[in-house]
Amino acid sequence: MNKSTMRDIDERTNLASNSMFELLLFRLGEAPGTDRRELFGINVFKVREILVMPEITAMVNSPPSVMGVANIRGQMITVINLPYLVGTNPTKGLGILLVTEFARTTQAFAVEEVNEIVRLEWKQVLSAEGRGGGLVTSIARLDGAAENTRLAQVLDVEQILRDVFPEQHSEDVEITGKLHLPPGTVVLAADDSAVARMMIEQGLKAMDVSYIMTKSGQEAWDRLKAMASEAEAQGQTIRDKVAMVLTDLEMPEMDGFTLTRNIKQDPRFSKLPVVIHSSLTGATNEDHVRKVGADGYVAKFVAEELAQAIRKVLQR
Repeated sequence: MNKSTMRDIDERTNLASNSMFELLLFRLGEAPGTDRRELFGINVFKVREILVMPEITAMVNSPPSVMGVANIRGQMITVINLPYLVGTNPTKGLGILLVTEFARTTQAFAVEEVNEIVRLEWKQVLSAEGRGGGLVTSIARLDGAAENTRLAQVLDVEQILRDVFPEQHSEDVEITGKLHLPPGTVVLAADDSAVARMMIEQGLKAMDVSYIMTKSGQEAWDRLKAMASEAEAQGQTIRDKVAMVLTDLEMPEMDGFTLTRNIKQDPRFSKLPVVIHSSLTGATNEDHVRKVGADGYVAKFVAEELAQAIRKVLQR
């Protein structure tokens, strides 16, 4: 492991230990019917590099949101027109390319301009669900709880990829063998992306597993504490109700690292298995997953690998 990778791991560890992350802010042009250029964001750890727009080769019969492919360091990478997808008008042109790596894929997003990288606490990020933004998972309050804080929309990149390449995100789930949980128990799952929740639910149903699905680490933590109180009133423990916790990493209000740390540091829950299921792949994240005490880590989205990770943890 080189020194740069070690620095990345240390930096990631320091950020996550303080429930913080870094958000790359960019603009996609004027919002419909206005001259406002809203801020959008993506987790820095999903961004491999930022480039001045290279030459793009248009592909025959590609979806309207796909501009073509770019040859970047010998790798052919699909370029997605992000303003087209969100419905904005980039009057300044598409001058910047964000090359991203997540969920086992590499792709590039064309944007109007990149602004800055900000360091935020997860509690500054609120869920966007129910607020009308179909391609947005959450809204970041960039200046904290200040009344006129700047807002940035954090894009649901998993939903975007599913919309652009539906053939690569088949809903057919093939899993060999059912999974047997202790009687009366469930898997408590947490993910802020609607498409991710749908795919997790399909996988758990294919395994014939009972589950409770939540939309953030905070919601999962509150649910877990409520179930523990219920179990105690019935003369039971949380292990009589929850077989394991399955959590994403990036979530508003409370991220998966914090949720895992809370579980492992609470005597009521410390023996409860936790599996992290994330699109943030790579050695940096896997190393920190071990440091916060998670029992397993699996990259999104391969249903059979998720099933294997759950089986492995439950069999210990």
